[in-house]
Amino acid sequence: MTFSGYLRPDGKVGIRNKILIVAVDECADGICRAIAQDFDDAVVVTNFVTCMMAGNEELLHNIVGVGKNPNVAGAVVVAMGCGSIDPELVAAPIRETGKPAYSLRAISQGGTRKAVEHGRELAAKVAEFAAACERIDAPLSKLTVGVKCGGSDASSGLASNPTVGVAVDKLIDMGGTVIGGEVIEFIGGEKYLLERCATPEIREKLDRIMKAEERRWSIPGADVEIMSVGNSVGGLTTIEEKTLGALHKFGTHPVQGVLEASRHGIETPEKPGLHLAEVTHLCGASAINFAAMGAQCIVWTSGGSGFNNEIIPVIRVSGNADLFTEDQDIDARAIMRGEATSQQVGEALFEKIIEIANGSPTAVEGIGYSYCSIYQKDQRIESCLGLLR
Repeated sequence: MTFSGYLRPDGKVGIRNKILIVAVDECADGICRAIAQDFDDAVVVTNFVTCMMAGNEELLHNIVGVGKNPNVAGAVVVAMGCGSIDPELVAAPIRETGKPAYSLRAISQGGTRKAVEHGRELAAKVAEFAAACERIDAPLSKLTVGVKCGGSDASSGLASNPTVGVAVDKLIDMGGTVIGGEVIEFIGGEKYLLERCATPEIREKLDRIMKAEERRWSIPGADVEIMSVGNSVGGLTTIEEKTLGALHKFGTHPVQGVLEASRHGIETPEKPGLHLAEVTHLCGASAINFAAMGAQCIVWTSGGSGFNNEIIPVIRVSGNADLFTEDQDIDARAIMRGEATSQQVGEALFEKIIEIANGSPTAVEGIGYSYCSIYQKDQRIESCLGLLR
């Protein structure tokens, strides 16, 4: 089986053909959005954290990773020009993949209008390159899918997540790659995940990042708390119950790798199969983590909620009869009614993944604002916790 995608100079294949407009500091955000207005496929990613470089390497690695993502055809990287982050730190690594990537310092252009005008000229060059990108039939070994859950309720563990697990297994059986995120939601199911690791080295690495994540999100004197009101109202009683339902979405294959996001870089899969990853549980920011790690789309399970991302499409799966809307791509409610199996709905999800990879939009792709937020671990806190590596 194949999918039709955009061949990139580095041999990767994208399922979308985006023009990335990056503001490396928040002062340049307005300029970037003005540049993007002229281009239908332009996506703005802004660093709202700081204009300082030191301590923010993980954030910059995330942005670079997004630029290298196969769904991105090329980039324009903009800085105001008075901060410490050189836009070439982002543009240069993207160019190494063979894509066009241009940098612009706004204050050197002689004014905001001139900066926007020049930025549009650069973006037009990227758009021209994108339009010329060849579309090819690619094997599923070129497809990487991220999987995540959120807004979880009782239907998630019983219907939505097992459905994803079926699709994940089938995709891996056909040579594809799956990235499982949300380390915080591994807590309570550590034993099962560690048993699935393909090698002792992978097991040690997974154990280390799970313990580190638990420390980050714990408060002295209290257990780690990531149960939301929606989780509890939806019928979940403990974090362990939530976790054991969430683990179903990773299917049954061995864990072939663990991907870290750190000040040293953002790791990407080195082989096909299932990889667990240091992808944040914060929904919008998780999409940037997935994109930086090379995923071309995300499968998202929930009671009925969801989020968008303009770089990598989000396929939504829900089995909640009360909250199901037209926003969902896959209907798993029949499982809750006893009228279908996760195997049957999982087969439909697999077909939907291929359909989206071939260019079809998700149920709400392009509808609603899709802010590309960026998460990074605070290096000062990492140092205080003894987790800085």
